[in-house]
Amino acid sequence: MKKKAYSIIIPVYNEEGTLEALYQRLTAVMCSVSDEFEIIFVDDNSKDNSFNIMNDLYEKDDRVKILKFSRNFGHQAAISAGLDHSQGEAVIMMDADLQDPPEVIIKLVKKYKEGYDVVYARREARKGESMFKLWTASAFYKIINYFADIDIPLNTGDFRLINRKVVDSLKSIPEKNRFLRGLIPWVGYKQIGVDYIRDARHAGSTKFTTRKMMHFAIDGISGFSHVPLKIATMLGFIVSLISFLIVLWVFYFRLSREPVPGWASLMVTITFIGGIQLISLGIIGEYLARIYDEVKNRPLYLLDKKIGIKDEQND
Repeated sequence: MKKKAYSIIIPVYNEEGTLEALYQRLTAVMCSVSDEFEIIFVDDNSKDNSFNIMNDLYEKDDRVKILKFSRNFGHQAAISAGLDHSQGEAVIMMDADLQDPPEVIIKLVKKYKEGYDVVYARREARKGESMFKLWTASAFYKIINYFADIDIPLNTGDFRLINRKVVDSLKSIPEKNRFLRGLIPWVGYKQIGVDYIRDARHAGSTKFTTRKMMHFAIDGISGFSHVPLKIATMLGFIVSLISFLIVLWVFYFRLSREPVPGWASLMVTITFIGGIQLISLGIIGEYLARIYDEVKNRPLYLLDKKIGIKDEQND
């Protein structure tokens, strides 16, 4: 089947307030870029009217495609599903909340035509976000880049353009706990960034809670670094050394027949050592959990419906 020039992948979860405006702005931009494009909405089992709105868009525009999950599998799985079913020689990934302005796609395409395999959008400013959100986002990238074995560009998200060569490389990676912001730098190729100002949400509220952000950060670190395991090992050596010194200290006071401080120092020592042990076990547990997920070999997502996408596109 003949490939299209561009595929735009948009994960959707409860975005009924933005989809119409997103479609209007996105199609206006894409029509100025190419006549050959498709828009793939991936419904992550939305609970509002998002699916019906997407279906209405499909009814009036056959460039719109829809993948509907059987349940909520998450943002990264939604992007992966879009990649699996995309037909574009270049694929653009963006969110549905209109914080990533569709007009920035023109900049991405310009760099792509200059020969770059990956063009990522870099946020030089973020409208409508709290100081806490800005601080945690900055800390997120600094921590990941400190621990990880790859360099993830600062102030970037999933909004980017990748060519078919990169798409095929990502599809060949079978891991379940996917962190695409790390996988794309990991596959390499020729990459460059373009700056843009991120808008405030068009409607609704963010679905990326602090808890999800923490889980996302753990996925990123554990997927690209062994440093936490090395830290756990070092903590074990340090605690063992401290414990040995405490033993010598106790023997010294015993031999000198001076009273040994009792309950308070003992409890502090026990709780300190116990805390380090639990932290170390938790770190090891995170890696074991990911091994467990891989060994189960369950599919990354399950589809309830495919609309506008023929089976031949999966060949």
